[in-house]
Amino acid sequence: MDTPPATDPSSLSSLRRQIAYDHRANQEIFAALEAAAVPPPRALTIFAHVLACEWLWLERVRRQRFKVAVWPEPSLEQCRDQLADLPKAWDLFFDTLDPATLGDPINYTNSKGVPWSSTVADILQHIVLHSAYHRGQIALLLRDAGGEPPQTDFIHCVREGMI
Repeated sequence: MDTPPATDPSSLSSLRRQIAYDHRANQEIFAALEAAAVPPPRALTIFAHVLACEWLWLERVRRQRFKVAVWPEPSLEQCRDQLADLPKAWDLFFDTLDPATLGDPINYTNSKGVPWSSTVADILQHIVLHSAYHRGQIALLLRDAGGEPPQTDFIHCVREGMI
C-alpha cells in the first residue's frame, strides 16, 4: 500500500494510512498467534472478531449488505485468509472513494438491531481504534500465556518504515 503521510487526520490519505497501519498491526498479531505452540483460545476468538468487524464495516461503507457474525468461530486458517484478502478489498475501496464523500452518512443497523448513522470518516477511524483496543487485549493474553506480544504501536510502524 502506498500511503503518504497527511496532516489532516480526517483526510483521505491520512485515513488510508491509518488503515494500512491497522493491517500491518494485524499481521504482527497474526504472526504471534501462529508462532504460539497453542494460541490462547480467547486471543484467537478476539482476533477473529477484529477481522470480522473490519469486513462488516467495509461492507457498510461500500453500502452493501453483508451478513457476517461479529464473533465468528475462530481458526488460524480463516484468519490467515481474511487477513490476506482485507488489504486488497480496502485498496479497491480507497481507489474509488471520492474525498468529498468522507462526511457522507452511512445508515446501518448494528449487531443488536439498533439503527445508526455515522460518517464514512468516523467509521474508518472507528475501525482502527476498535482493532487497536482488541489487539491490546490479545497482547495481554499472549503475555499471560508466557509469550511476547509483538510491537503494534502506530509510531513503531512509522519509525520502522512499515507504513
